[in-house]
Amino acid sequence: MSVVEDRHEADRDIEQVFGLNLEMFQRVPDYLLPSEWASFKSLVLSDQTAIPNKYKEMIGLAVSGATRCRYCAYFHAEAARLFGATEDEITETALIAKNTMGWSTYLNTLQFDYDRFTSEFDQAAAHIREQMAVGAPA
Repeated sequence: MSVVEDRHEADRDIEQVFGLNLEMFQRVPDYLLPSEWASFKSLVLSDQTAIPNKYKEMIGLAVSGATRCRYCAYFHAEAARLFGATEDEITETALIAKNTMGWSTYLNTLQFDYDRFTSEFDQAAAHIREQMAVGAPA
């Protein structure tokens, strides 16, 4: 198949999936579109991945908030809803992203010792595992 034929095949598949050929794919160069579409379709749209689609979209939404990409935030919020996310789950996703970004800023700004941080967290995780094993609340 030629690059142009591969392009047309990818364009047809995109239109079949979305009902139109989205501009974000139209601008991808001919030689890259087949592989970019295959990757997007396999990772983002497939339900044959290790992470369920709703959770992939919630991860994407959290990353979008952190990177401040309004295009991605819109896409991932709407896709999360399509895959069954509730408004409470979307709100909680935003709050988890905010919390993570806040702690990341704090830890990195003050340059906490990374080895000490990981050692302490490993100890805390071991303690929590022990508590869970005996049935005590964490």
